[in-house]
Amino acid sequence: MTTYKNLLKKHRVKIIWSPILVLIFVICETTQPYFMSLIIDQGIMVNDWTTITKVGIAMIGISLISLVANLLNIYISSQVSVQFGTDLRNQLFNKIQTFSLKDIDQFQPSTLITRLTNDISMIQRVVLMLLRIFLRAPLMLIFAFLFIIKINPSLSIIVLIGILILAISIAVILKFAFPLFTKTQEKLDQLNRVIQENLNNIRVVKAFAKEEVEINKFQKSNIQHRDVILKAWDILVCAYPLMQLIINTSIIVVLWIGGNRVMNDHMQVGELIAIINYFVQILMALMMLSFTIMGFARAMASSKRIKEVLHFTPSIVDNTNNNNQQICKGSIEFREVNLHYSNEDEGVLNEVSFYITPGETVAIVGATGSGKSSLLNLIPRLYDATSGDIFIDGKKIKDYSKKALRDQIGVVFQVNDLFTGSIAENLRWGNLNASQEELEKAAKMAEAHSFILDLEKGYETQIGRGGINLSGGQRQRICIARALLSQPKILLLDDCTSAVDASTEKKIWRNLSYRNNDMTTLIVTQRIHTLNAVHRVIVMDEGTVVAFDTPQKLIKTSKAYQELFYSQININS
Repeated sequence: MTTYKNLLKKHRVKIIWSPILVLIFVICETTQPYFMSLIIDQGIMVNDWTTITKVGIAMIGISLISLVANLLNIYISSQVSVQFGTDLRNQLFNKIQTFSLKDIDQFQPSTLITRLTNDISMIQRVVLMLLRIFLRAPLMLIFAFLFIIKINPSLSIIVLIGILILAISIAVILKFAFPLFTKTQEKLDQLNRVIQENLNNIRVVKAFAKEEVEINKFQKSNIQHRDVILKAWDILVCAYPLMQLIINTSIIVVLWIGGNRVMNDHMQVGELIAIINYFVQILMALMMLSFTIMGFARAMASSKRIKEVLHFTPSIVDNTNNNNQQICKGSIEFREVNLHYSNEDEGVLNEVSFYITPGETVAIVGATGSGKSSLLNLIPRLYDATSGDIFIDGKKIKDYSKKALRDQIGVVFQVNDLFTGSIAENLRWGNLNASQEELEKAAKMAEAHSFILDLEKGYETQIGRGGINLSGGQRQRICIARALLSQPKILLLDDCTSAVDASTEKKIWRNLSYRNNDMTTLIVTQRIHTLNAVHRVIVMDEGTVVAFDTPQKLIKTSKAYQELFYSQININS
């Protein structure tokens, strides 16, 4: 709740004005039935046009004041709720940016999207209702009930009984509805996850003609979501006619008792009409309050999910005191490093130890699932090691700030992530202030410059989502150029030339070799011919480093390296 209070503090002036305007509106609305009773009893019944005129003018004036107060409150509450939603969404998004990949995996992207959109919209609507209705309803109830006591105290007891019955009914309905609101959000997460997986893997779905399988999976999740919503709405749908029944029954009882009193001259007609109007105001206020509470109940589930993210402690603790820490040489050392993605799984990396000298180019080879990519991910702290230490320039990587560390480490992943925008904009992710000359220099090193110039708009060519309008090899080369543009002291390449032809790949390694004296490079690769461009090779097997030496020595001493080498030689032959 503290988070919400802090976000609302900036709107304290508007929030103070909101209840004042609500109070003015309620006073105006609750005086109208009283004035109407005066017109009937002291004007119409005795044919006094002076009273009718004076009271009528007063009612018109009060109506105008009520209108202005209500419009101003709507304007203020709308502004506050919209800005609150925007600020909360920004805060939640900023928090997510501090998460490690492990944290993202724990929450799952689909649930984070739901929390950023649907859950925050739910909270935003509640803020709007709180400012417009939550205070208005109880004030309306109190003022209207006081007027009923003033007009006829004995009838107020009947009104009070009707209020209590309606309040108890609302409480029972909310008790059954609230758990379903939480379940609705969970099913929405599941539905979003199915949609996201389908869209992310749509090429695989099309390639294997599995549209029907995906449709069935979606329909199953969609039906589950529908069923939970229907259960919740079945309860809410029953609420409205039940409330109407209680309201109408209460009005009939008041009319019957009040009518008898009018006929016995114990009460005037205008007073009875005023009491009926006040009773309707009270019951409508209770209905508004009940719908606000229902909305609040739904928002409580959303609020809980939002707070789970906001109060979550990221698994990687950032050392923000060393934002300017420089990597001077680029040496890398692993000391007995272990990595588990969860408490239950087997170790992805086990007792990994090695030392890489500054400016050295090292390849990492091994079978699929041997931990090559996981090892690379530890260096820029995309994940943190479960145990053991990693050093850069003799200093623990945890002593660097994440920003300082990642600003000086260039990474090219297996998946070539590009953003919607121009090629130049994508390249400048490596250096926001890079000149056109620097863009071209990096692109030339990655052998991307020539194909970029062949495009109609060159470096200003727009890239579709994920680089869909580029080939796999083109995407890889742009990603390499992006990493080089940051002029890193350490370059991590995770099988980043798999879609590039052998001739172009050879040129890329040749270009990179020109910078190898001042840049430490780690290359995950499956291609033996790539090893001609490296100083040493790390051979991995089931998360363990089984050999680390020059290619020339490994071919003589490492059985695992020999198997990998000769298997590719035989395939190529």
